[in-house]
Amino acid sequence: MTYRLTQYAHGGGCACKIPPGELESVVAGLVGTTAPDGPGELLVGLDDGDDAAVVRINGDTAVVATADFFTPVLDDPYDWGRVAAANALSDVYAMGGTPVVAVNLLGWPRDVLPMELAARVLAGGLDVAREAGCHVAGGHSVDDPEPKYGMAVTGLADPAALMRNDAGVPGVPLTLTKPLGVGVLNSRHKQTGEVFPEAVAAMTTLNRDAAAAALKAGVVCATDVTGFGLLGHLHKLARASRVTARIDAAAVPYLAGARDALAAGYVSGGTKRNLDWVRPRLDPGTAPEDELLLLADAQTSGGLLVAGEVPGYPVIGSLVAARPDGVTLEVR
Repeated sequence: MTYRLTQYAHGGGCACKIPPGELESVVAGLVGTTAPDGPGELLVGLDDGDDAAVVRINGDTAVVATADFFTPVLDDPYDWGRVAAANALSDVYAMGGTPVVAVNLLGWPRDVLPMELAARVLAGGLDVAREAGCHVAGGHSVDDPEPKYGMAVTGLADPAALMRNDAGVPGVPLTLTKPLGVGVLNSRHKQTGEVFPEAVAAMTTLNRDAAAAALKAGVVCATDVTGFGLLGHLHKLARASRVTARIDAAAVPYLAGARDALAAGYVSGGTKRNLDWVRPRLDPGTAPEDELLLLADAQTSGGLLVAGEVPGYPVIGSLVAARPDGVTLEVR
C-alpha cells in the first residue's frame, strides 16, 4: 500500500507554525526574565526571536541550542526526514555555529501508519545529520494523531563570530542563499501529489557552506528563511537591528514553477498570515498582491538571509536607516 503522508496532517512543513503575531503574544511573558544562577552566560535568548539560543561557556566557546519539528511536507518518508533534519540544523548554521549532536523528535499515529514508515523518516534525518558531521543520539517519541518529526540540535560557536538578527546596520547589502517558492510548491504537492525535484533538492541542501562563506566574509548579522517567509523573517531582523530593509523584488530568485503554483491558487494559510502580520510595517511600493504573497511564502528549510554580501549568492536588497514612521520593510 502507498501512503501519502501529507494527507495525514492539517498543514505541512514550516507552514504549520503558529502565526508569528500569536506566538509573540504567547511568549511575551518569557522575555527579559532574570537569568538563573548557573554556569554560562546567555548571549542570545528570546528577546529578539533569533534562530537559536547561545550560551557562552568560556572565553572562546559558546553552545548553540535549538529544536525544530513539523508535520509532513512531502509524501516520501525518507525525503521528509531529510528536509526536517536540514531545517533543524539550519538554525545552528544561521547563528554561525557548527552542529555537534542532535536528538530525534518523533510523533507518530502508530495505529494508522506503519512503523516501517517512521523508520524511513528517521533514516532520512540520520543521513542528513551524517552529511553535516553531526552525531544523532536517541531522542523522544510519542503516539500522536498526526505524524511529526524534527530534531533538537546542539552546536558550538565562537562567541566573537556569531551571526545575530540584531546586528544589522544601514548601508549593507542583503543576500539570499536559496530561491523562494518552496511553500507554494509544497502546497501543490499536498493537494495534487505532484513532485517537484528542484524544491526537494533546495530543502535538503544544508546551509553549512553558505554559513561558512558568510563568516569568511565577516558577516555578523543573519537569519534563515523558514515558516514566516522572507518578509516575516526580514521584518524580525530589521526590527531587532532598528533599521529598515529595502527589497529589490526583481532580484529575488524563485524556484521553477513557483509563480505557476501561485497563479493556480496553491497558497497556504500560513503564507497569508505572514503577509497580514507584516502589512502594518510594510511599504509595498507598486508591488502587486501576488508578488507580496511570494515574498511572504512560508518556506521550509529555506536559505540564509544575510546582512552582507556573500560571494556566489544573489543580493536582493539592502538595509537602510530606520524610517520615522516605523516601517521596517520596503519593496521596490
